[in-house]
Amino acid sequence: MNQDTLKNLCIESCEVIREVGIFIKHELGKVQASAIETKALNSLVSYVDKEAEKQLVKGLNALLPEATFLTEEETVKSEAGEYQWIIDPLDGTTNFLHQLPFFSVSVGLQHKEEIIIGIVYEVNRKECFYAWKGGGAFLNDKKIQVTKTAQLGDTLIATGFPYYDYEHMQAYLGVLENLMRNTRGLRRLGSAALDLAYVACGRFDAYFEYSLNAWDVAGGILLVKEAGGELSDFKGGDDYLFGRQLIAGNPQILKALQGLIRENFYPNS
Repeated sequence: MNQDTLKNLCIESCEVIREVGIFIKHELGKVQASAIETKALNSLVSYVDKEAEKQLVKGLNALLPEATFLTEEETVKSEAGEYQWIIDPLDGTTNFLHQLPFFSVSVGLQHKEEIIIGIVYEVNRKECFYAWKGGGAFLNDKKIQVTKTAQLGDTLIATGFPYYDYEHMQAYLGVLENLMRNTRGLRRLGSAALDLAYVACGRFDAYFEYSLNAWDVAGGILLVKEAGGELSDFKGGDDYLFGRQLIAGNPQILKALQGLIRENFYPNS
């Protein structure tokens, strides 16, 4: 797929996602308690997630019929393929159900194990973050880039609290204590996809979290890369799409976070 084709597919995909965002916003505040399901500990889903996913699958399939899908709500069979859409129809479902205005639609297109399109749509502010491989990263048609902050003490860092996997709680709390003492602040807003988008556009200097799924991060990974940032897993490797742990940030701060996280999570390595 050449650059022009990739760019056009990305722009057309943004339009599909914006339409789904309109549906999600329309349903805000309308979901009754009886319509909420608990998939696992502290993992909620409603008809809004499922219907949004169906709309995304239909719209994206029309744009690239040969692509397969990996989706959070499994409204379509997950299959491998040369091209694969990785979809989170509503990242931040708990925020949505509590009417906290921080949730998003996240879509990534993978080609032979590499993300080549990444889109994160923030529904309430109508902010569409998007990137295609080699084309840069954008927010509503304006090019974006990560911060140039060089010192950890000058940073604002995003994270995600563990909400079902507490195996690494002490290590995580050790990282938090250090960052509380040595940064300008920490934020936990509740949508991994938006955390990555905010790193890409410079609102956060870095972000880290563990117990993630591929659909949480597939839309945001390329945004960070194309905005000049870097990513790694907690050991400093590149197993962050399916490896369930991720650090993202500008290159200087990423290195500082890698060291701090290794000290706490892998003290004997």
